[in-house]
Amino acid sequence: MAIVEEPAMTLSLKPGRNFIETPYIRDLTNRALEYIRAGFPVHFSGPAGVGKTTLSLHAAALLERPVVLICGDHEFNSSDLVGGLYGYRKKYVKDNFIRSVLKTDESMTSHWVDSRLTTACQYGLTLVYDEFTRSRPEANNVLLSVLEERILPLPSTRGSENYLKVHPDFTAIFTSNPEEYAGVYNSQDALRDRMVTIEVGNFDEETEVAVTRTKSGVALEDARRIVSLVRKVREVKSNKLTPTVRACIIIGKVLKLKEETGVEPNHTFRQTCLDILMPEVRREEREEVIQVIDEALAVYF
Repeated sequence: MAIVEEPAMTLSLKPGRNFIETPYIRDLTNRALEYIRAGFPVHFSGPAGVGKTTLSLHAAALLERPVVLICGDHEFNSSDLVGGLYGYRKKYVKDNFIRSVLKTDESMTSHWVDSRLTTACQYGLTLVYDEFTRSRPEANNVLLSVLEERILPLPSTRGSENYLKVHPDFTAIFTSNPEEYAGVYNSQDALRDRMVTIEVGNFDEETEVAVTRTKSGVALEDARRIVSLVRKVREVKSNKLTPTVRACIIIGKVLKLKEETGVEPNHTFRQTCLDILMPEVRREEREEVIQVIDEALAVYF
């Protein structure tokens, strides 16, 4: 029996022992796996900092297949997904006795190198395309036939094959930020229509407390205080940079590091909260946000 080696660009993932799985997270994961096992790619859409990438990799690990990870980039073109020709070599030879003599040897030995999408389609791997809308829409056109007809068109330079039949085990998980974020392109309607979109927002309070406690190492009561503070600020701010669970983790780690748990807040910790929770606050909301932070610190810390 022939042994097929996994391509070097794959990741072998296992469900993490420290992965936080509350009922909210379990529901998102189960919905995603249900769609994937029915044969549909899944798209996690939501603001930055709500755990879309972590959730995608967790769902991919539960599929028990090697994973290929792609991160969207505005410089991508189709060849970055499919593959291209490589093999140019240039050599200079300098004569030590006759300094004016310089010999140049150039050779071109082209060979095709598959990229991540081709590898995933060929071997039936799980493709995780993180922030796919940060790639230009035309670069993602090749995905249309992959997701619908299960066929990957190939350039003639690859060889005799004009297309590749997608392996039955191939599946794809996408993530994206809202279109109003900087550096995000509008994706094709045809591509969105080929995937099931799951909107991911800020976690429920139970999940945020569990994540904050696990990731920062603070006590349960302090995790609850931090989450309560962040959620109060979130209610006041109206722009897209409202604090997420990531802010809770940062505050928790700082609190743990400074050993200020259960101690009246000093100027340093107050400033830490302002630094983390005040980015790009609208002018008309600034005083209200500061008041919310001060009131929460006075009550909780």
